[in-house]
Amino acid sequence: MMQDSLDLTTLIFLGLAVFVIWKLRSVLGQKTGSERPPFNPLARREEPPAAPRDGDNVVRLPGAGPDRAAAAAPVATAVPRNWKGVVEPNSPAARGLDQILQQEPNFDPRAFADGAKVAYETIVTAFAKGDRKTLKTLLSREVADGFERAIQGRERAGQTVETTFVSIDRAEIVGVDVRNRVAQVTVRYLSKLITATRGPQGQVVDGSPEKVVDVTDVWTFARTLGSRDPNWQLVATEAGH
Repeated sequence: MMQDSLDLTTLIFLGLAVFVIWKLRSVLGQKTGSERPPFNPLARREEPPAAPRDGDNVVRLPGAGPDRAAAAAPVATAVPRNWKGVVEPNSPAARGLDQILQQEPNFDPRAFADGAKVAYETIVTAFAKGDRKTLKTLLSREVADGFERAIQGRERAGQTVETTFVSIDRAEIVGVDVRNRVAQVTVRYLSKLITATRGPQGQVVDGSPEKVVDVTDVWTFARTLGSRDPNWQLVATEAGH
């Protein structure tokens, strides 16, 4: 009788043990050789490559991120493109754009022109306000020196400038030149401005605070192709016709 009871108890416990083992395996699973390793928060994880962004080489304002296009390997030979609507096909400017693309395939001239509008308004507004910090990041040393002399002259005369953009009607690329990896892109701007210069007593000494004037400017921007610095700097200005 005692033996029968012991055998029955043993069988019950054995059955429970089998059930528990089966349950654990169903919950925790079993190794198949394809499991991910345990998460390590200190391990360096590679980010997936980002897709190229349009306009990655536009004229950038302060605080722009790193230029991914600079790391792109240049193509072996330039492939002439039809630049109709951007510059005159088969012109020196078109050949210059081909040269830029030879070293930076992600360059987008249309996006560049859009960025050049932003740069134009930013520089003109900063010059009117005497904002040297903004100008320093966007101008070459020679142009910055010229702007600085003009600002100092206004300050000595006690003059202030008020400039309001009504519109930038056009920003078109009219020239492209590439020499020794340095690209220069010339842009002609057609804009409408309200601008007035006031004297120490607030009197208007130049321009008008109410009149909208048509302004044409021709500016040249430069950048070293392949550089990690994405910014184009203003290197020359002239009044257009």
